[in-house]
Amino acid sequence: MKIPEKYIKEIVGPNCNFDERIIQAFLNCPRDRFVDEAFHRVAFEDNALPIGYGQTISKPSTVAYMTHLLNPSEDDKVLEIGTGSGFQCGILSYLSAFVYTVERIPQLSYKASLTLKRLHRKNIKFKVDNGHIGWKEYAPYNKIIVTASGDSIPEDLLNQLAIGGRMVIPVKDRIKIIEKDDNGIKTIDGDNCRFVEFVK
Repeated sequence: MKIPEKYIKEIVGPNCNFDERIIQAFLNCPRDRFVDEAFHRVAFEDNALPIGYGQTISKPSTVAYMTHLLNPSEDDKVLEIGTGSGFQCGILSYLSAFVYTVERIPQLSYKASLTLKRLHRKNIKFKVDNGHIGWKEYAPYNKIIVTASGDSIPEDLLNQLAIGGRMVIPVKDRIKIIEKDDNGIKTIDGDNCRFVEFVK
């Protein structure tokens, strides 16, 4: 299915400040590849769609916005918490050196890995585990992104964020940008949001 021009011009672009790198990543990761065939017709609309097991693929505007806030660079090592469909992970794989992604539901992790393999993504490592504890083996990470909403920021994730790093995480109904430097942690409020619950 051809990616509609409206999808890029009216949904993705305005939510990533028309960042050409992010737009190209969205073009390289067609959203219809990450949802069941029954939803292909609406895959390029700005809606969250079910992917099974009580989970959803986030709205493309939200993925574009969170990617823009994260601001990954081609040298970054990124940790993603909540693989889900693999869509956000696929986008990040075009914008960073390597992505480590953790998902608590084995079936979703496996399905996402197959989808991304078909898109020839080789700079991604998958793990099935409790996302609250991150992935200590490969820490620290330059960037961390969490795709589910919780009541607080897990301490383990803060500890795994590199000095000079950035985390984007939904807390309750607001996206938070966390920056870490030698002096400690700084938190910036982003937009309001709605995400699935960050379950242990």
